[in-house]
Amino acid sequence: MRKYIHQRENWTDFKWQDTVVSASLGKVRLLQGKIIGQIHSFGLPSKEEKNLDILTSDVLNSFRIEGEKLDRDQVRSSVARRLGMDTAGLVQTSRYTDGIVEMMLNATQNYRDPLTEERLFGWHASLFPEGYSGMSKIAVARYRTEEVKIVSGAIGKEKVHYEAVAAKDVKKEMDRFLSWFNGDVIIDDILKSAIAHLWFITIHPFDDGNGRIARAISDMMLARSENSAERFYSLSKQILAERSGYYETLNRAQCGSGDITEWLVWFLNALRHALRETEDSMRNVLLKAAFWEEYKDIRINERQRIMINRLFDGFLGKLTTSKWARITKCSTDTALRDITDLMEKGILIKGEAGGRSADYKLVQRTA
Repeated sequence: MRKYIHQRENWTDFKWQDTVVSASLGKVRLLQGKIIGQIHSFGLPSKEEKNLDILTSDVLNSFRIEGEKLDRDQVRSSVARRLGMDTAGLVQTSRYTDGIVEMMLNATQNYRDPLTEERLFGWHASLFPEGYSGMSKIAVARYRTEEVKIVSGAIGKEKVHYEAVAAKDVKKEMDRFLSWFNGDVIIDDILKSAIAHLWFITIHPFDDGNGRIARAISDMMLARSENSAERFYSLSKQILAERSGYYETLNRAQCGSGDITEWLVWFLNALRHALRETEDSMRNVLLKAAFWEEYKDIRINERQRIMINRLFDGFLGKLTTSKWARITKCSTDTALRDITDLMEKGILIKGEAGGRSADYKLVQRTA
């Protein structure tokens, strides 16, 4: 009995309910066009800042899905350098962080280039520069030679959720995948992004890193769908928010009959939610752009600039002197001077609490 789709003959002849999928796709395309139009009306600094924020978020969240937490400031600094933006005041980055960012940006910044075996191997090497995944040595920059099972549960009571394509068939299956991905398939690029994600994950060609590379492949095809290297929404952030549904829907597709309607609709809905979040955040982009235009001739130091941007972007919790000092890596006395200066300039206002519990927020503005 065949348990997995890859055990079926011609398993990549995926099918779906066109009426159902087209309805979801239409909603995504409408929202995508609306947001891209609005984004292009922004001034260059606002566009660059939004692009930087989203790319940083995409890198961080793609790794958080796998349970790995990266340093946000290092990722942002590395992304900014690769985009050719002003990096004054940004933190130093590690070789590991730079490799990760290089891989993720290679997918979206060079979205027109073919996806090749050599390119995939380069991405994989960037993810595992030391040849280890945690404490385990893995095969890097080459396809796996061992069988793969996705399991859960204690030793001796494991539950097998999925068995990937046999190791001996990986090369053949990947050649077929790359030929399809680079070919002129008559299908909307957004649907192609969703199918590519499922197809690649089902093959599971590497010892580790398959999920992160699958999401990079999806982002690459989404960039093609917009004919733009600029990113203004993060699909990975939405996948993280719906992580259990993501894995469950993928697993049902991999263990199903080859009808991938449910997976396509899930992917499209996740993408629509990501686009909605961007739409909601545009108000803050406009407010931030208006703020920096108003204060363009006012002296604001780099620590203050960092914290003002953080506040516009949705600072978690209350801003206190100690948080300011920790984030900007300065003393509490310096933090208090920075804050007092911004209060005198009409940028910050003190909250209701006093003493050591004092908190601060931006003076409310209208777009």
